[in-house]
Amino acid sequence: MHPRVQEVTDRLIARSRATRERYLAMIRAAASDGPQRGKLQCANFAHGVAGCGSDDKQALRLMNAANVAIISAYNDMLSAHQPYERYPEQIKQALRDVGSVGQFAGGVPAMCDGVTQGEPGMELGIASREVIAMSTAVALSHNMFDAALCLGICDKIVPGLVMGALRFGHLPTLFVPAGPMPSGLSNKEKADVRQRYAEGKATRDELLEAEMSAYHSPGTCTFYGTANTNQLLMEVMGLHLPGASFVNPNTPLRDALTVEAARQITRLTKQSGQFMPLAEIVDERCLVNSIVALSATGGSTNHTLHMPAIARAAGIMLTWQDMADLSAVVPTLAHVYPNGKSDINHFQAAGGMSFLIRELLEAGLLHEDVNTVAGHGLSRYTQEPFLEDGKLVWRDGPSKSHDETVLRPVANPFSAEGGLRLMEGNLGRGVMKVSAVALEHQVVEAPARVFEDQQELADAFKAGELEHDMVAVMRFQGPRSNGMPELHKMTPFLGVLQDRGFKVALVTDGRMSGASGKIPAAIHVCPEAYDGGPLARVRDGDIIRVNGHTGELQVLVEDKALAARELASPSIASGEGCGRELFTFMRHSFSTAEQGASAFTESLESLK
Repeated sequence: MHPRVQEVTDRLIARSRATRERYLAMIRAAASDGPQRGKLQCANFAHGVAGCGSDDKQALRLMNAANVAIISAYNDMLSAHQPYERYPEQIKQALRDVGSVGQFAGGVPAMCDGVTQGEPGMELGIASREVIAMSTAVALSHNMFDAALCLGICDKIVPGLVMGALRFGHLPTLFVPAGPMPSGLSNKEKADVRQRYAEGKATRDELLEAEMSAYHSPGTCTFYGTANTNQLLMEVMGLHLPGASFVNPNTPLRDALTVEAARQITRLTKQSGQFMPLAEIVDERCLVNSIVALSATGGSTNHTLHMPAIARAAGIMLTWQDMADLSAVVPTLAHVYPNGKSDINHFQAAGGMSFLIRELLEAGLLHEDVNTVAGHGLSRYTQEPFLEDGKLVWRDGPSKSHDETVLRPVANPFSAEGGLRLMEGNLGRGVMKVSAVALEHQVVEAPARVFEDQQELADAFKAGELEHDMVAVMRFQGPRSNGMPELHKMTPFLGVLQDRGFKVALVTDGRMSGASGKIPAAIHVCPEAYDGGPLARVRDGDIIRVNGHTGELQVLVEDKALAARELASPSIASGEGCGRELFTFMRHSFSTAEQGASAFTESLESLK
């Protein structure tokens, strides 16, 4: 193992010893010697099977059949999730074919960030992750199940499913993807039209045509945002079948992988003799592997929130320092938009997950000695699936990249380090995704312009007030203030200013999209302004230094003078309308961004 990877793993194990032991004790107490449905009262059991067909009822009475919970985030609002419409029946039939049963245990909400971007509904995003976790727990609380299949792909959905499933970590659990849509209009062309529209150089019809040519069919959006980062991490964590992440929807190979997922989960149950519960897969080594892969591919900054929250759900105390220390020694091997011009289908064609995992394993950057849903050892994931005469088989993935403009070996990386930088200074702690920002743009020292709303910035841009070097400070956007919406609406305006030759950066206690791009952005800054963090003391004209090379995040004001300033209060009312008022209690419970911006942190920390 690379010494830094081993060092971070060891300290993570030591730091988490008490909470991890308490978690595992809780999981062991929940487990039983046989199917839990066999311990239900007769009336409870009868309710649980009343909706089943006669053959499934009989199978469930005998106890030697596995009963698999199906939990789905299907809805038609998410192109990535639309293919899930037919998965439950596909899975149920595959389970019947091997003498087992599948029950649709519950659906979880799934909002589309692409639809809510820049709209009031975006303020429900992080809260929706917590609701998904709770919905998953509700679905599994019936104690009728021997295993679970989780159907989810997009931004807050997969983290929420994992967090909820980990509270039932005694059950074998496998995640079933649906794959990315085929490539349409390139992401670079789409972004160019957005910028021209922001400048008034493209019409709304031209913008709409570009957007609909990019997002054009069922499947995950093809850029390397949070949804595709979710899929990559699930595979590296051993929660997908090998090579399952990036096979396009509604293809024979996709269908074969879905059927095999149903069969494989039955092999992991106690009835099969190959018992592998979720709690024995998601451990410290598994989480370190996920952060290594995140760094090596320049994945979504949203995972600096999601991975600490997932880790805590398993009793593991992952920090931003752990993530930054790994990023410092993990080379960048992938350039997928917004880090490059290519999309996730090009990544798959260049060698995909099997090539990436082989390279990282051979470099000693991933733990091979881990449990997965495909068996023990991550080497299984250096293979990729194919159909031979209609039968699903795996064979060794490519040993060389088919396109080094997209995917490279460790010996020839795009960068010697990963895509994440921990930002620190008198403005607090945050993170920056440096992999998408050109080196010459990573250091900005310029006057602050303070905003509390994305529309304020848009209006100032259109009024010609931002034609100068500037650090945009977007505050009162943290989890406890307004639920921490993504702030992607600003991206075209800031991009135009940078293209015009101005030094531009963003500092915010909010989130950027998983498509965070070419603007240096210190995000997730905490303490957030709502809690009296230093951003609440910044004033227009203050000189701010954002240094993506060194991780410095400073306002150049003397400490005493800064501390003497009155804390600003939010001037823009929020929290009502579009259902936001229903989540007030949750916002008050959110932890800091570094702790995952989770409403569950306090209850999970009590495991110490």
